[in-house]
Amino acid sequence: MSQAKIVITDYIEDNLDWEVEEMAKRDIDFSHHQLKLAPQDELVVAIRDCDVVIVNMAPMPEEVIAQLDKCRLIVRHGIGYDNVDAEACTKYGIRLANIPDYCAQEVAEQAVALLLSCARRLFTSRAILEESSATGIWDFSTLGDIHRMSDQTLGIVGAGRIGSRVYRMTENIFGRRIVCDPYMGDRRLAAMGLEAQFSLEDVLSEADYITIHAPLNEETRYLIDEPQFKMMKESAFLVNTARGAIVNTEALTKALREGWIAGAGIDVYETEPPPADMELFSLPTATLSAHLGWCSVEAGWDIRHKIIGDVDLYLDGQPPRFTVNTEVEEALSGAYREV
Repeated sequence: MSQAKIVITDYIEDNLDWEVEEMAKRDIDFSHHQLKLAPQDELVVAIRDCDVVIVNMAPMPEEVIAQLDKCRLIVRHGIGYDNVDAEACTKYGIRLANIPDYCAQEVAEQAVALLLSCARRLFTSRAILEESSATGIWDFSTLGDIHRMSDQTLGIVGAGRIGSRVYRMTENIFGRRIVCDPYMGDRRLAAMGLEAQFSLEDVLSEADYITIHAPLNEETRYLIDEPQFKMMKESAFLVNTARGAIVNTEALTKALREGWIAGAGIDVYETEPPPADMELFSLPTATLSAHLGWCSVEAGWDIRHKIIGDVDLYLDGQPPRFTVNTEVEEALSGAYREV
């Protein structure tokens, strides 16, 4: 059995001492880099002859994947995998794995936190506090309307692991909750206690708060654009903890600036981190957080253990727990390269 070579392209942990130790236990030729922003040729040099690539945010287009001479598995460190060309992985016989059962609770908590922050105008409240403290007189003229949440309707776009958690967590917060997910089967519908789901148009027009929990792909890119904002109530709030490009940033900025909607809670951005001159920073109706939906000590260790678990499956000649490009399975079945 030849020695496996595994490379981590980029990472968010403070250090990878634990991974170094675990890979050594398995006699793996292991290296790790910070190549998220590196030139493409530098990335290729680091991973060209490896068996397994573990990638966080480094771009993996077909031009890179085509140059992987030995690779049979790419593991995306996270749930979304829009930085990896899944079709190219299939084309070149490489399994693409992700970790969809990681940080679902944390992202749901972030979404609910943003919903509550928008509803109670917490960030506007801080500015009012500072201004009133300076003058010695309470002035709530810039607060805007606050409504009792139990009288409001929550719309959930995407009812997978995260969206369904948000649905359960908000049971005693919102008076009505409606869901849109064209891929939700009858079993999940029944498990959530729903008799029916709504179209996106109905969710947008009926909900007072809308929270997005869909993956980013060609079907969902700019799912929320100018026409969709115009369907929403002027009193509505939009929350996005999924992927930045599901919402057109220019359209969102225009909607907030011109008062098409009351506000937004945003944790994800089309460019990350967003540019310093992003107009959303200057809009008081935009509640912004630093893409921290994934963040907890527990989730950080959870994903590290799950990735090592996929490495162990690879070493045993087995597929990972979750394969994104399932169409590659038949081609590779029974032919998983011995390592």
